[in-house]
Amino acid sequence: MRADEVIDLAAMGEDFVRDPYPVYAALRERGPVHRVRIPEGADAWLVVGYEAGRAALADPRLSKRWEKAAETFPLSSPAAGTHMLNSDPPDHARLRKLVVKEFTPRRVQGLAPRIQEITDRLLDAMLAEPDGRADLVEALSFPLPIAVICELIGVPTLDREAFRNWSNNALSAIDPAVRYAAVQEVTAYLDRLLDDKRRAPGDDLMSALIRTTDEDGDRLSAEELRGTAWLLLVAGHETTVNLISNGVLALLTHPEQLAALRADFTLIGNAVEEMLRWDGPVETPTYRFTTEPYEVGGTVIPGGGELVLVALADADRDPDRFPEPNRFDIRRPTGGHVAFGHGIHFCLGAPLARLEARIAIRTLLERCPDLALDAGPAALTWREGMLIRGPHHLPVRFGSGPRS
Repeated sequence: MRADEVIDLAAMGEDFVRDPYPVYAALRERGPVHRVRIPEGADAWLVVGYEAGRAALADPRLSKRWEKAAETFPLSSPAAGTHMLNSDPPDHARLRKLVVKEFTPRRVQGLAPRIQEITDRLLDAMLAEPDGRADLVEALSFPLPIAVICELIGVPTLDREAFRNWSNNALSAIDPAVRYAAVQEVTAYLDRLLDDKRRAPGDDLMSALIRTTDEDGDRLSAEELRGTAWLLLVAGHETTVNLISNGVLALLTHPEQLAALRADFTLIGNAVEEMLRWDGPVETPTYRFTTEPYEVGGTVIPGGGELVLVALADADRDPDRFPEPNRFDIRRPTGGHVAFGHGIHFCLGAPLARLEARIAIRTLLERCPDLALDAGPAALTWREGMLIRGPHHLPVRFGSGPRS
């Protein structure tokens, strides 16, 4: 690659948004890092391939703090405060410790009956549609995880649709003004929510985080509480929405794999892992900025706040790590995929996302034996931007077989 060459991913249009994998694979053939222009409106260094990507995810020379971005960097942070994903050590360890204290595996596993209950209720409503058709995103993929995370955190029911719009715009809007406005709205909303929790605490996670302290008396500041609430709400539903949608789409476009799963639901755990590897919900993770020169495959990325993006989507399609990576196979050994990241920033909510996906997809298939796509895959439109990957809508049809 020439030193001055910039590959304009934004100019590739809908084809790249719909299916970025061939572009990433072609870049990987040329080397592990490339100068690119991203749809969000900035230049970045894109790291492709499994080994280079995994190394970058864990390298302390790449900072998650937006204050480390170059002065000329044109974008602003989409977050509503300080949280684990935009912090570096030692602050990161402190924040994660305080959240992990409340967001325990026991608390997550205890949600399973409620997740099943919400899934059943949503599918009851979907299957009552007289024409046997639905948009799975609207019927299941979105309302399930937003209901779960809102109940867990303690967000009132009536606010969820507004929050969905703010979240979508903050994470996926290409227009910087739209992103900024969404962040401002979320910030004001979360400040009101946290004030309510302080006045009338409940048994929800945010009330617990307001109360919690560690053995040294440390606790989250008001700004950190708002940032953590933002992180839990957004990451707590966005990844799962698109894990479910992308996973069901993969099954419906690979009928032999769908049949294998229907024949043996003990495969559901591994099937979810393959969905994550094959077409995960996070295409590239949140931003990293160079604090000193960083070498990748013989190319030196300058220090001083250069943006580095790791193509998680490509790392999990690297043939050096996953044989026949473009084959969707629910029996594949999927250990080591990086769909939830790697290193100290590995997704704290991964167990919850996996639990929701296993329950939602298995129940959907059990209750809809004739489930099928109701549109050609090429007709689907996909989320813009390079952070979240998933279709806006997933039209499906279902027959008249057993539904309960």
